[in-house]
Amino acid sequence: MYPQTATARISATPHPVRYTENEVVTLQFTQEFEAEVLDFLSERPMHTVAMTGFILDNGLVSELNRGAFYGCRNQQGKLEGVALIGHATLIETRTERALQALAELARQSATPHLIMGEEERIDEFWNYYSEGGQEMRLACRELLFELRWPVQVREEVLEMRVATLDDLELVLPVHAQMAFEESGINPLEKDPDGFRERYARRIEQGRSWVCVEEGKLTFKADVVSDTPDAIYLEGVWATPEKTATGYSLRCMSQLARNLLSQAKSLVLFVNEDNRKAQRYYQKAGFNLRATYDTIFLK
Repeated sequence: MYPQTATARISATPHPVRYTENEVVTLQFTQEFEAEVLDFLSERPMHTVAMTGFILDNGLVSELNRGAFYGCRNQQGKLEGVALIGHATLIETRTERALQALAELARQSATPHLIMGEEERIDEFWNYYSEGGQEMRLACRELLFELRWPVQVREEVLEMRVATLDDLELVLPVHAQMAFEESGINPLEKDPDGFRERYARRIEQGRSWVCVEEGKLTFKADVVSDTPDAIYLEGVWATPEKTATGYSLRCMSQLARNLLSQAKSLVLFVNEDNRKAQRYYQKAGFNLRATYDTIFLK
């Protein structure tokens, strides 16, 4: 009901090292660089929560990241950019030359699905990335919303709880439909086994919250990344039968109070065209922080 763009990224070649005309070097990170990368990403935690979450959950090097982490250093050895390049490509750069170098590296990836980042950076990234003739299948603009304390206290929803694997068949079709509405691809049709496995792992991590009444799903929300600074939500949905009653606002208030006991803020993305969802999150206390672009690749 309130679709948001999910995060994912592209794939990698083993430990490439190259120099650009501006004398920066790109490298594929190995595990020993984890602390340095996390330190770099911590400078802008709201914007890097997805990449930080992957690293905290899986480590810097893991198949579960569905891609590889790369960096870009200057002549003094200082990082100017970090990117997760794989099924989904996420970028965090300090300079244009780092953006260019990482875009050229991403262009060599064999399994791209989407590229996501702040509006201005993605515009520049795409200019470099598309030089090889790559075409986009779909482009979406998302608004980054953030919620911090205080949170309005609303009537408690007794049914809200952390999902269990018994809920998997209830949440899978709803989450798949939301992904289809955003990207045009239904993961239950394209990759049913992988989609089911990934969502089951999310449930096992305690990252999926649900309300179920009489065997029917009435509300769901998923934690994509859980870091001390920010928690990244996606897949927030409420049954249409209850949206006019304030039920979903009660659910969100309760969820937010639970999660903000663990982190400084909650962040999520809302499609720019989804005015209804924007109004909903503003009523829930979220504030607009930035504009992002997502490019789905052919």
